Amino acid sequence: MKDIRPLSPKEIRALIRQGKWDKPTAGLAMGYAQANLVILPEKYAFDFLLFCQRNPKPCPLLEVLEPGRFRTDFLSHDADIRTDIPRYNIYRNGVLEGTIKEIKSIWKKDFVSFLLGCSFSFEEALVRAKIPVRHIEENKNVPMFISNIPCKTAGVFHGPMVVTMRPIPSEQVSRAVQITSRYASVHGAPVHIGDPAKIGIRSLRKPDFGDPVTIKKDEISVFWACGVTPQAVVMRAKPDFCVTHTPGHMFISDLLNEELACL
Repeated sequence: MKDIRPLSPKEIRALIRQGKWDKPTAGLAMGYAQANLVILPEKYAFDFLLFCQRNPKPCPLLEVLEPGRFRTDFLSHDADIRTDIPRYNIYRNGVLEGTIKEIKSIWKKDFVSFLLGCSFSFEEALVRAKIPVRHIEENKNVPMFISNIPCKTAGVFHGPMVVTMRPIPSEQVSRAVQITSRYASVHGAPVHIGDPAKIGIRSLRKPDFGDPVTIKKDEISVFWACGVTPQAVVMRAKPDFCVTHTPGHMFISDLLNEELACL
């Protein structure tokens, strides 16, 4: 990653569009907000919008595009949502059909795109405070787990919350909570601290998405709501078609993280 970290969000999106970067985006364009993606046929759009409104912790809305639109207005002004994410997941009837690098070839005029806040955005603030972010240190994708925390139902959409886990030194946990609380639009404060079994996670060595990371003896597992929640929900609700980002492969915006912070 070192060779492209200094590049601007626009330059990184260009590399992604050209097929030159198809890896996770954690640690890229530090200082700039990243976003999760959900694309649904218009017939599901209201239900999903309501789902996000009722579940702002895992699904903090940053931008919604009108049917057929693929250019963002708020997060950037030159991005193409069909090409500027490293990898896309394609779901049909709740089943993951495949992962592809662009969706121009399958784009339809009734597609509604939702961009949701991502916890990668508050990681910069943790790093500035000298709080370790292990998956960045180990050049891995953040570990993500399907918890037993239920989301509030909206229309056809229902299911469990997905959470990310970051091991934090015990003496820095309260500071991590304080820092991330400022970023409500990118998941905010943790939803659980400590014993993973209490939220239905059997093994931290076997994440449902992403990669396992090292947990040291003096560290506590801290869990934040995750924008991959819609993918777990889609697998339960089974809409006939849905496109999402591949977990960890985010949309990189031109918006600064601090513009999303509660100052």
